[in-house]
Amino acid sequence: MAANDLANFTTLGVGGPAAKLIRVKTEAELISAVKSADDSGEPLLIIGGGSNILVSDSGFAGTVIKVETSGNSFEIDACSGGTLTVSAGSDWDEFVAFTIEKGLANLESLSGIPGTVGGSPIQNIGAYGHEVSEVIARVRTFDRKQQEVKTFTASQCEFGYRSSIFKTQVNRYVILDVTFQLRIGEASLPIAYAELAKELGVETGARVAITKVRDAVLKLRSTKGMLLGEGIKSAGSFFINPILEKNAADKLPTEAPRWPMADGRIKTSAAWLMEHAGVSKGDQIAGAQISPKHVLALSNAGDATAKDLINLARSAQKKVHAKFGITLQTEVQLVGLSL
Repeated sequence: MAANDLANFTTLGVGGPAAKLIRVKTEAELISAVKSADDSGEPLLIIGGGSNILVSDSGFAGTVIKVETSGNSFEIDACSGGTLTVSAGSDWDEFVAFTIEKGLANLESLSGIPGTVGGSPIQNIGAYGHEVSEVIARVRTFDRKQQEVKTFTASQCEFGYRSSIFKTQVNRYVILDVTFQLRIGEASLPIAYAELAKELGVETGARVAITKVRDAVLKLRSTKGMLLGEGIKSAGSFFINPILEKNAADKLPTEAPRWPMADGRIKTSAAWLMEHAGVSKGDQIAGAQISPKHVLALSNAGDATAKDLINLARSAQKKVHAKFGITLQTEVQLVGLSL
């Protein structure tokens, strides 16, 4: 495998070569590399942990910047809580562990999510009933259009379910760092998911020690094959949970999961739809496999290509559409590929 093959930098372990690969360690290097690519008119792809991306076998015909910036600053005040500013290239779960070690709450449910801090606002990452947008105070970016640093307050980020202005305008803003506002205390946010509550032995709505919540979340993610470093090459959840208009949700079987949204729409489970449309754990096309542990995770069984993974994703998508009339949308960013 060549040094510039993007398979080296993605958790799925697939992807062809980058025409040019630049690894940046500082904010100044990141901004300089972005400006250089833009000035030359080269296509530009920015990656962090590579945990939410599927790159084509032909690679990327432009500049790929691998963000490896690090460092953070934090203040803890008895009145305002903990304010932490973290570089985009910092590992997400290491940051979560750091906050818990410092006695800061509100990120415990997001333990074990792969990737970098810079990726967290783009997808508005979430798990077990909570999203990162609940604790983001501001996001500092480099605006490629205006060629200047621009800071967004939380209200300006246009956060939605697995979405933000940084996703809808992915080619404009490069995230430099993220500032979080956390609560001082050992008690977690209310436990929102029945599965997590059961693991903790409490009722939903209860508050539990943040250390216990982190341990329980990591255990659940491990049983689903959603933790990196456990021998599974995956990008985590490949599809997002569909959000349906009420009349569409009413057509689902009564036993289908339903979570009412604030805007009146209904969120349902992509995993449930897949399982009830005939997609099974362990299903395989060439080297691509539906994880034996969780139907939402498409994995590289050892020698998969990007084409194999896309074919497997298409198969699952078609089965769900044929059964329920719902087209699943990807959570994973596709580069040089489409479903």
